Order: sequence, then structure tokens, then C-alpha cells
Amino acid sequence: MAETARRQGGGRPLPPPPRGVNQPPRPKADPVDREKTCPLLLRVFTKTGGHHTKDDYAVRGKEPKDEVQIYTWKDANLRELTDLVKEVSVAARRRDARLSFAFVYPDKNGRFIVRQVGQTMSYPNRKQPDDSKTLADLHFEIGDYLDVAIY
Repeated sequence: MAETARRQGGGRPLPPPPRGVNQPPRPKADPVDREKTCPLLLRVFTKTGGHHTKDDYAVRGKEPKDEVQIYTWKDANLRELTDLVKEVSVAARRRDARLSFAFVYPDKNGRFIVRQVGQTMSYPNRKQPDDSKTLADLHFEIGDYLDVAIY
């Protein structure tokens, strides 16, 4: 009953939904002119066998050691990022490797959240559904980390 009253305007208002959840779809962003737009620094942390835990990011300055820094744009898609990770990670070059991507960012209390956003195959025989998802489509914000699990 109390939940119904809150939804109908009575009582305290409900808190806003978590970032990226139940938000109206954003209009498709125009492609970035990569000749005129400065790239952003994307801090990528790779791990074989699974994602890092949120506790691995808990202390600023003591992030996981397996970091790759990539300069890219918000219109970069997961296929592009897969190819960049393959350049630095031997495990990601395996023909049957699967890469799982997650954004890592602080919540409103300063604790980190690891949110999975998509998967790609190292060498896809056919196009994967997440290959064409861009950082902007996935609600990436400058300053977020990218955690890549390699299976």
C-alpha cells in the first residue's frame, strides 16, 4: 500500500534510477570527426578468466597492475576496442577467446561499481550483437575505467 502511495505522488519521492537503467533512449550521436576532436584517455584493465572485483578498484592509485592506456573517442565500438586489446594481450589473440567488457565507476557514495556492458569474440565468424555498440551508446562517461575479462 505504501509503495502504491509513493508512486502516485504521496509520501517521499523514489530515488532516481541507477545510471544507465530505465532512462529514455538517447538520440543516436553524430559520428565524431576524429581529425578535429581530441581523443579521450581510456584506462583499460584486462584479466584472464573473469572481471576484476570492485574491491580491486577501492583504493585510488592502487588499481590493478594490468593496465593499458588507450586514446580513443566516444564513438569507438567494442569491435575496435577488441582489436586494440588484442595488440597487447596474448590471451585475447586466441581464436576462441571471448572478451567481456565492463565499465567501472564510483557510485554516489564513492564506492566503485563494475557494470558489464557487452561481449565480443576475438575472431568472430559472424557479426556479434555487441560488436557495433559504441562507448556513447553504452553511457560511458569520461573518467570511467574499462575492465576487460578474457575467457
